[in-house]
Amino acid sequence: MNPRFENVPNRRAIVDRRALAEELAAIATNDPSLLRREAIGRLKEALDDGRAEIARRLAERPSRGLEAANAQAFLIDQLLKLLYDLATQRLYPLSNPTASERLTLMAVGGYGRGEMAPFSDVDIAFITPWKQPPWAEQVIETLLYSLWDMGLKVGHSSRSLDEMVRQAKGDVTIRTALLEGRYVWGDEALYRETLARFRNEVTRGSERQFIADKLAERNARHLKMGDSRYVVEPNVKEGKGGLRDLHALFWIGKYVYDVDRAAQLVNQGLFTPAEYRLFHRADNFLWAVRCHLHLAAGRAEDRLTFDMQREIAERMRYADRPGKAAVERFMQFYFLQAKTVGALTGVFLAHIDDLFAGRGRRFGLPQLRRRPRKLQGFVLDRGRLALPHDAFFAEDPTRLVEIFQLADLHGVEIHPLAMRAATRDAKLVDDVRADPRANALFLDLLTSPRDPEMVLRWMNEAGVFGRFVPDFGRVVAQMQFDMYHHYTVDEHTIRAIGLLARIERGELAADHPLASEILPQIVSRRVLYVAVLLHDIAKGRGGDHSILGAAVAERLCPRFGLTRAETETVAWLVRYHLLMSATAFKRDLSDFKTILDFTHVVQSAERLRLLLVLTIVDIRAVGPGTWNGWKRQLLGDLYEAAEEVLRLGHKQRGRDERIAAKQAGLAEALGWGPDAMAAYLRRFPEAYWIAEPDDVLAHNARFVAGVGEARLAIDAQVYAQRGATLVTVYAADHPGIFYRIAGAIHVAGGNIIDARIHTTRDGMALDNFLVQDPFGRPFDEAGQLARLQTAIEDALANRGKLVDRLKAKPLPRVRADAFRIEPNVLVDNKASNRFTVVEVTARDRPALLNQLAHALFQSKVTIHSAHVATYGERAVDTFYITDLTGDKIATTSRLKALEKRLLDAAAGRAVELAA
Repeated sequence: MNPRFENVPNRRAIVDRRALAEELAAIATNDPSLLRREAIGRLKEALDDGRAEIARRLAERPSRGLEAANAQAFLIDQLLKLLYDLATQRLYPLSNPTASERLTLMAVGGYGRGEMAPFSDVDIAFITPWKQPPWAEQVIETLLYSLWDMGLKVGHSSRSLDEMVRQAKGDVTIRTALLEGRYVWGDEALYRETLARFRNEVTRGSERQFIADKLAERNARHLKMGDSRYVVEPNVKEGKGGLRDLHALFWIGKYVYDVDRAAQLVNQGLFTPAEYRLFHRADNFLWAVRCHLHLAAGRAEDRLTFDMQREIAERMRYADRPGKAAVERFMQFYFLQAKTVGALTGVFLAHIDDLFAGRGRRFGLPQLRRRPRKLQGFVLDRGRLALPHDAFFAEDPTRLVEIFQLADLHGVEIHPLAMRAATRDAKLVDDVRADPRANALFLDLLTSPRDPEMVLRWMNEAGVFGRFVPDFGRVVAQMQFDMYHHYTVDEHTIRAIGLLARIERGELAADHPLASEILPQIVSRRVLYVAVLLHDIAKGRGGDHSILGAAVAERLCPRFGLTRAETETVAWLVRYHLLMSATAFKRDLSDFKTILDFTHVVQSAERLRLLLVLTIVDIRAVGPGTWNGWKRQLLGDLYEAAEEVLRLGHKQRGRDERIAAKQAGLAEALGWGPDAMAAYLRRFPEAYWIAEPDDVLAHNARFVAGVGEARLAIDAQVYAQRGATLVTVYAADHPGIFYRIAGAIHVAGGNIIDARIHTTRDGMALDNFLVQDPFGRPFDEAGQLARLQTAIEDALANRGKLVDRLKAKPLPRVRADAFRIEPNVLVDNKASNRFTVVEVTARDRPALLNQLAHALFQSKVTIHSAHVATYGERAVDTFYITDLTGDKIATTSRLKALEKRLLDAAAGRAVELAA
């Protein structure tokens, strides 16, 4: 029995090769095709029974991943042996084989390592001594067709010994697969000869190149998969911190030291026994997740998508805890294992690096730019910060913080063996948490003008960060189960700190001109950096993380050395870190009450500056694509309006003065005659002049003048300043026009992010929509714009049934089905002096805005503006409405009826899509 399968108990219950061999021998026919067909039928049954038994065992003991992976490989081994014997003994027997009529069957790749997921490919290498004889061709063909007929996916190669050597030398992928080559069946002497030639002619002397190739391959794979082990939909096999990273360590160790099992890496000094236990634990867990993934999907699937995460958490028996769902606990453990893989990789490569130190430069590691003078007792080892002896941290645990501060100060890398010692001794930092010097060093690192992100990530990888700041330790590897956040809480926080440092260094001035301009005006840099560190510190505690986080800030800031005033400001920023984005994205900024309510909370220009920068880095650190020109514009508009109020007071400019100023600016921009200008101004109510910015007012005026007496005109043009397409509809006003336009825009493939609805005094509707494609970009292709215009024209002219077109529109994101979002409706009569503000939260889905607008139409209200914010799978749509006479909706019965109708629409309980 192969020692790789010793950990698989009661193997005969999975497949009994002896009993199957007797069954095959009992097939009484000399017809080759009938014999093959009957044999394959029996073996296919055995394959299905074996898989079912392995799945049953995994369901009973859901964390035994390696056992399941080994069992799968064992099952395939036994079936291959039976097929090989059938082909060579009954189908193509040789009475007197020649020296060339020899064949060995090798398992390669993951199968060669003895590890397979339920639907993994079967990777086989057929080796012959010289050119392949006809007999070998017949046997190989029979085996392959039989495996395919059994429903297996097969990766195969057929080579002579010379071909094997030549191809392995020229292709690192072939070399890697053969590196794990394992004898399955056939000519054993030929297998031993294959192994000897591979070692002597392929691997010997090429170790350094192989390591460099594997590291380059790993880096390319990480970039493709997101280059972070904390992406919230990780790839278990290929992602950073996944199985392939563990395999790469084993490949390198095997290539250099010719080990057969990962446990033998301890004997070579590449891992300590404790580190190998961590390696084995991560390997076992990741294999369990991968096997469950395959079984849940019913196919080969390695991406842990949101819809699968809940399923796998349930299969692996994770349970809910107060403040943390089972799926979040499962994913937190997943990311902790990925973190372990990263730490082990660093230590492992340090040893390999030292082994080859005399033969050339290090593997892709940066060279020392300048030699630091003050190392506080630490030493430099080939340009990396190292320890003078193993007990260095134990002598003074403050050094556990100092090593990272020095690495940042001098721009040097920490030696992986020092990282290993820091990881091992991280618990010692508990004793110096209250030490003023340790906290001063930490604050110096956090607020570094250099590159705090990289060094803080190292500190986190070593486990020192979470021990020194236990509240941060609680969010290490903690995911947020939604489609909005791309990273775990700790990774998001560290990325936000890095973004803040980059903005401060002036590297992102083009993306964030306002933040880059106001950062030098901020009085206390460290208040801002500490606030960024703590803004999400209380996530996963079962309450409002902003309120709970403010309490954490009040406790931690004095320990870091902040003054009472600084502590108060940090606590305020953490408490209100979502205020600015909520106001900018969910409220009408042209309503002056919005600005007054916002400034009532902010109260000072310094807080406003701090809050803007914190909001920007928080949004951008969520993940790729979450920051765009539309958000930049809204936050800038809110900042400027609030700054003006805070600087000049509430009554700096009255409503009449603002309208007069806008109209004067428009007249100057247009250059029309006084009569034409006066006639145009009379057509629009006061609300129009307040709501629209100057450039849109000018565009609307030219557009309306250009269409003359037409009763329907549509214009669409890219509004680059806001990262969207401005769609203007000029039509005869009638009830329900808004929901029809919203439906038409969706049919054309657009998402409405903002809408302003106006009615002229002579009965025309002038509606402005900001529209993006599903990826948050403007509609800018001629075909898209034409499709948009046609869809709106058809909807308003009742050409074709809009309801049928909406139903036929495919769902853009079916993964949103993995999330349960309880619809909610908030009606607020205090947020505006003139309007009733309605905020609807629901799961984002096609035509949601159309259905909500239809519900408002049925409620006989007038929509004045709509504001759409999406956070992954969650949509928050806000409407500013009045009754048909232009007053707020005040009666309790009407408000309740309105709320119920909107809740039904938000939950998808509306009887019919709005048509």
